[in-house]
Amino acid sequence: MNSIELLNIRLYNHLLLSHEIEDPQGIVYWMGAMQSQALEMAKWAIGARLEDKNIEDINEVLNTGKVIRTHILRPTWHFVSAEDIHWMFDLSSPRLKPIYRSYAKASGANESLIHRTVPVIEKLLMGGKHLTRQEIGTLLSEQDLQLDDRTLHLSISYAETEGILVNGRQKGNKQTFTLLEEWVPRRETIDKEEALERLARKFFTSHGPAAIHDFIWWSGLTITQCRQAIEMIKSDFICETINGRDFWMKNDIQIPPTDEDYALLLPPFDEFVVSYQNRSEIIEDHHYAKVMTKNGLFSPTIILNGEIIGSWKKVAQKGSPRIELSFFEKTTKKKQDLFKSEIKRLEKFYST
Repeated sequence: MNSIELLNIRLYNHLLLSHEIEDPQGIVYWMGAMQSQALEMAKWAIGARLEDKNIEDINEVLNTGKVIRTHILRPTWHFVSAEDIHWMFDLSSPRLKPIYRSYAKASGANESLIHRTVPVIEKLLMGGKHLTRQEIGTLLSEQDLQLDDRTLHLSISYAETEGILVNGRQKGNKQTFTLLEEWVPRRETIDKEEALERLARKFFTSHGPAAIHDFIWWSGLTITQCRQAIEMIKSDFICETINGRDFWMKNDIQIPPTDEDYALLLPPFDEFVVSYQNRSEIIEDHHYAKVMTKNGLFSPTIILNGEIIGSWKKVAQKGSPRIELSFFEKTTKKKQDLFKSEIKRLEKFYST
């Protein structure tokens, strides 16, 4: 297998080529978890994988609890399906808690105050309430808990790592928080080994071909845990050496045609880009800093046949936004025209 075939299979597994899933929650369930910083742009990560859906379709699954947004796996925002939220949280929480404690210590926050605040926040949200961060802060102050923005932020983060709260319904353009167990009641509890197997199966099915170090990066788990997980699934997967690295993928994969051009506009932090520790197959070294910075910021990307060839931006205007493309190198009109339908699809997704 060569790099062209590898990228084609990834595009297929990432649901960026043809597939049969028709709803947003089905996309998230297949992907396992989808990084979701910059919420409004992150909604396009789901929309890009569907036909004839707009941002309101994504809002609907978020506002009804079919898809949950919370900090999970790595300490960053992700979309997770309601079916997966509990077992995935149980698996990743022990790794996240120390990270947030270190954040608090490094910032000089009052941890005693944070620990006193978390149960109060839980009580404030009881009864199906969905409150913004500002609303939570106001109600805490009425109970003589005066928190600055940093301490309030950390208190909410602590409550997330305890499995108490997650993002709830949007209020206008503001995100709320609600109690996880009220929003998505737990249906089952599985042991750690089964959770490891599920996570590995989801990752290498939806993100493969991928290396073990990609799985370590994506999952936030230890190398020992990831090796154990691969051992549990290896009967259904194959390992191939490509460009000197070992990649795992399903053993029944159908290789898509390589004689077609696949033009895509993906949001910042899209799974196709962010999920891999080594991104040498998707972007040339001398272009890397143009879309990915050292401090972990990602730009929206122009993708042609699985390779990043530029970036794009959404310019706000009345009705629907205008999409502007910026290619790394001089690009023929014929190649630029490949993106016309994708631009129309993206503008329609965000049209009001």
